[in-house]
Amino acid sequence: MALDPLTNRAMFDRIAPTYDRLNHLLSLGIDRRWREKSVLRLVPFAPKRVLDACCGTGDFSILLRDTLHASVTGCDLSEGMMAIAREKAPDLTFEVQDCLHMTYPDASFDVVACAYGVRNFESLRAGLQEFHRVLQGGGHVLILELSVPRRWPMMWGFWLYSKVFMRIVGRLVSHDRTAYEYLPESMAKFPQAEEVKRLLQDVGFKKVSFHRYIFGLSTCFLAEK
Repeated sequence: MALDPLTNRAMFDRIAPTYDRLNHLLSLGIDRRWREKSVLRLVPFAPKRVLDACCGTGDFSILLRDTLHASVTGCDLSEGMMAIAREKAPDLTFEVQDCLHMTYPDASFDVVACAYGVRNFESLRAGLQEFHRVLQGGGHVLILELSVPRRWPMMWGFWLYSKVFMRIVGRLVSHDRTAYEYLPESMAKFPQAEEVKRLLQDVGFKKVSFHRYIFGLSTCFLAEK
């Protein structure tokens, strides 16, 4: 279930003030560790120009800057999210962009990173094609995304978590029923890792690999242009 850009932007603008608190609460803080482990996979490439696509409130942009010691640009569809990001990291650049139609020239970045954003794309293929376009030859894409575990008992546990805990806590903290009904639905619709790997290869990436965290609740993809 993907939202059109205007609906997507409006929803994330609404939940921006409580977004960080809810992310960490709903993941029990594990999302921080997933991000840290994923970014370490980029260290051997020593990138200088990094794009954080779907940057949200900027936590991943800051982690990329501090870990890679690189110049980081964050972009997102939600101005509400980026207003918070600019307060956190005034030294970084945050720009409104539709990640399916970015205005950056071809081969602008050494790395395109995206944490928990691609499942919101109207077209996953179009988004990956844009990532490929703005990367220089030999550059890397790093994607971290949520999905539904396919094995018991994790599948059952996810169902209980998403249908009960996530919706109740999300509604109480954010006061936005729609957003935290959308989140588990978008996870359920997101393709499994093997399909995402094939799609990355289809749009021109090579050396595609993925690593699952907690039996597939979150997956990190790494590929080279």
